[in-house]
Amino acid sequence: MHPLLKVAWGSLGVSLVVAALKFLAARQTGSLALQADALECCVNVAGAGVALLAVRISQRPPDACHPYGYRKAEHVSAIVEALMVLAAAGAILHAVIVPSAAGWQPEAGGRGAWLNGLGTALNAAWAAWLTAAGGRWQSPAVTASGRHLWTDVWTSGGVLAGFALVTLTGWAAADRLVAAAVALHIGATGLGMAGEALGALMDRADPAVTRRIGELVAAHGGGALRARAIRSRRSGASVFAEFELLVPPDLPVREAHGFCERIEAALRAEFGEAVISIHIEPAEAAPAGELLLCA
Repeated sequence: MHPLLKVAWGSLGVSLVVAALKFLAARQTGSLALQADALECCVNVAGAGVALLAVRISQRPPDACHPYGYRKAEHVSAIVEALMVLAAAGAILHAVIVPSAAGWQPEAGGRGAWLNGLGTALNAAWAAWLTAAGGRWQSPAVTASGRHLWTDVWTSGGVLAGFALVTLTGWAAADRLVAAAVALHIGATGLGMAGEALGALMDRADPAVTRRIGELVAAHGGGALRARAIRSRRSGASVFAEFELLVPPDLPVREAHGFCERIEAALRAEFGEAVISIHIEPAEAAPAGELLLCA
């Protein structure tokens, strides 16, 4: 099984356990803020299921119908998860603005708070592991999942603080205020997730990647004179790059091909999975005043 699939299955399992703990905590305490935190965990469970399906699809090799592979499936799942996050935020705000007929009121209950804290600690441990694994595998998707879970951890910390305030002071309104703050935080996270996923689907350029490509071309270009028209994009964990490599007009084809092979090897060593297209041009074809990337 591919390591990313193992991570996706692990995320689904952890999300289910954390959601169960937090719903039990909300039921025992009657806290609206804890209920909001538990509802966010439901979004995490659904998102983990969608992510698992997307990772399975993204691992398919390129074929005649999809010559560039299936990596964008991960970005589609991110948009679906963002919509789930926004729906959860709306549901929480509705519960805050329109109280239930039964008069949902928080009650002091140390056991419920401890259950929520246990779920939060489990989330924190998994988030730390995801962040480290994402850096080790150079996987933006795994790293982003870890960072998203960290936002859940800080949200849960705020919820527990609000619940403690109600328990210590008896000020029941604090529970609703914290729930509203959680909803706004969740909504802002959902909007950010949607924006990032849409940008990736629309092949938004990554300036950092483009700049790094220029640096690697300069370092490994050998006898090439310069590179121009560098374009790059990310699709999941894959990097796509294309540019023109200007060489001396009388350079033999074999030597020019050798330059390309060295540059491609350097780019793949840097980015891992990469699709690179290099077009050889004679230096005399460069427009006057063009910025040089390598000497």
